[in-house]
Amino acid sequence: MTEYYEPITYEVKEHEEGWLVKTVLQRRLGVSRKLLSRIKLTERGVMLNGERVYISVPVKAGDIVSISLEQEMSEDILPQPIPFDIVYEDNALLIVNKEPGIIVHPTHGHYTNTLANGVVHYWQAKGEKYRFRPVHRLDQETSGIIAIAKNAYIHQHISEQLIAGQVTKKYIALVHGCPQPASASIDGPIDRDPQEPHRRIVTADGYPALTHYEVKACYESGALVELKLETGRTHQIRVHMTSIGHSLIGDKMYRYPGLDDLDESERTSMNALDAQIDRQALHAAELGFIHPLTGQQMVFSAPLPADMANLQKKLN
Repeated sequence: MTEYYEPITYEVKEHEEGWLVKTVLQRRLGVSRKLLSRIKLTERGVMLNGERVYISVPVKAGDIVSISLEQEMSEDILPQPIPFDIVYEDNALLIVNKEPGIIVHPTHGHYTNTLANGVVHYWQAKGEKYRFRPVHRLDQETSGIIAIAKNAYIHQHISEQLIAGQVTKKYIALVHGCPQPASASIDGPIDRDPQEPHRRIVTADGYPALTHYEVKACYESGALVELKLETGRTHQIRVHMTSIGHSLIGDKMYRYPGLDDLDESERTSMNALDAQIDRQALHAAELGFIHPLTGQQMVFSAPLPADMANLQKKLN
């Protein structure tokens, strides 16, 4: 027997009388064409006042239009009892403060010990059925807030907010040197490095990328910087900060481009600072978006992790 999640409903208003069910679903519940094509094929997919209907049926004021999504599971992800920090959870979302060093989703060569393995185990232990749907990704070594949608409808809505620039993403980084000016925007297209395809570089032929930064504290050998993203290119913050000569402390892939031009004492100092942390000093501190079901603006945050907090003390 097919199981469904709790229906998502909408009550038709007087000025909407005569609309088609399809129109209500698209304009009021924001159901995409792709998702609607999936839903209407299921037994309880599209309902009007509790009865299954065609999406071409007109509605009246006071009618209740609803959609139900079939329950899903990530059957290709092995459940593992991996602990993780839950910031918030409801029937639509799971917000996690990811630790550094953990991969978000299984990839070739990394099928276990990921955040996905831990989340799937957590849900199954509670007897809940959800498919692991991260709305965005964080690098393995980047810590902080990540949002996981519990069904395709929620994933679609937050993804659309991301594309529309309605999701706020705030990061904290510790970088070499003190950027000048103290507040600026880095507008530099990003694409793969043709010499090393796993790396990204700023190049005129790349994809548009825009990062805003603000120096929050300057120290003798580095700075605490807050960054906000307008786009979400791979390694965007790391590439952009390196491009202006202020690479992230501990970043082994993106080093200060003028490192070889420094004198020996300066190079030794930078290398010693990088050795104080075993990853790039980058933390996804805040994530904000509109909740797809309630319409409320929600903001989730995570404090600076211990390794970055300890590094910051050493910069003082």
